[in-house]
Amino acid sequence: MNKNLKATSDNIDIGYLKIRAYSSRNYIPIDNARIEIAGSGNPDEPILVTETNGDGITDNISLDAPPLEYSLTPSDNQPYSLYNVKVSASGYEETIISGIQILSNEIGIQNISLSPSVTSDDSYTPTVIGGHTLWEYYPPKIAEAEIKPINESGEIVLSKVVIPEYVIVHDGAPTDTTASNYYIPYRDYIKNVASSEIYATWPEATIYANVLAIMSFTLNRVYTEWYRNKGYDFTITSSTAFDHKWIYEKTIYENISQIVDSIFANYLSRPGVKQPILTQYCDGKRVTCPNWLSQWGSKYLGDQGYSAVEILRNYYGSDIYINESEQISGVPSSWPGYDLTIGSSGDKVRQLQEQLNRIGRVYSSIPPLTVDGIYGQNTKNAVEQFQKIFDLPVTGITDYKTWYKISQIYVGVSGIGA
Repeated sequence: MNKNLKATSDNIDIGYLKIRAYSSRNYIPIDNARIEIAGSGNPDEPILVTETNGDGITDNISLDAPPLEYSLTPSDNQPYSLYNVKVSASGYEETIISGIQILSNEIGIQNISLSPSVTSDDSYTPTVIGGHTLWEYYPPKIAEAEIKPINESGEIVLSKVVIPEYVIVHDGAPTDTTASNYYIPYRDYIKNVASSEIYATWPEATIYANVLAIMSFTLNRVYTEWYRNKGYDFTITSSTAFDHKWIYEKTIYENISQIVDSIFANYLSRPGVKQPILTQYCDGKRVTCPNWLSQWGSKYLGDQGYSAVEILRNYYGSDIYINESEQISGVPSSWPGYDLTIGSSGDKVRQLQEQLNRIGRVYSSIPPLTVDGIYGQNTKNAVEQFQKIFDLPVTGITDYKTWYKISQIYVGVSGIGA
């Protein structure tokens, strides 16, 4: 307890928080939602009150955070500050999120789903975000073989590696029948786990390496239908003893989100092995794990200038390499294989314009487009506004991550994936 008190008294840096409010029934943003932010020590005394704009989001809100160095080396100083957020909007149930973690210099994105009001009962139980795995204690991973024999748990269901649209997360140990199951978009799941298990302040190459390990592990569970072949009705658990730490309503950090969006179809392979490698890891401080990735160790390698692949090979061996799935579920059409920008034309541009127009019916700041298959200044402007709303680098160029983010939001707002 003393180290928590020490950390909160040393908030001398600044971090940022962006709130995104939307209806639980769809992706429709909620404008003019009242946002009250309070410190965790005084949850009933807001330090800041603001509102969401027409796209259901706030500007980046500056908040005190502990010094950057607290997250760059293991210590007894809590590396993030904690805040509570209360969101209220006409026609919706009030929502309270407690334990939002703010890191120095990083942008935390808090997605808040509001349920339509159905009762006059004002009682509400706040959602409390659990502690980060590098700060709180969670059980270490129980070792498994990194490659699953085909006949170990029944038949392999999938014939090839497919990036799923959703994973079903069991929020507890596999045998915990009281734990809830959550249907989570695959990319959102990876972003949640990475934000829960490493610090967004770490070197970019380190974040890439850890994200690749998380994705490969997850896709091994998907490919082998690991839990379904054991009689369970979920894809993966939130127990660190068995899988990764997924935390309900966890704040996602912008840089982690952008990295996941840029490589979400990747996984790790070995020569002659079809299934994604079950890339296990540990923190490298409380627990050591020979031949597995060390999270803190990967941070120090990133500090020394190692690339993501060099970090991964340092732990998993020189024959491991990055692979890419050719099949992505839940998208209307695959990326054309090249960036779309001013001067581009054709069916892919036409499809892009159609999808942006549909999204713009919900996110009104995206300007309407003439669907002519020509990537002109108006299309560039619409792409820039989309990128701004959905936390992508604002370039006006439809690259890999922008194409698939547009596809994801289009499916959400149009309901074609329902």
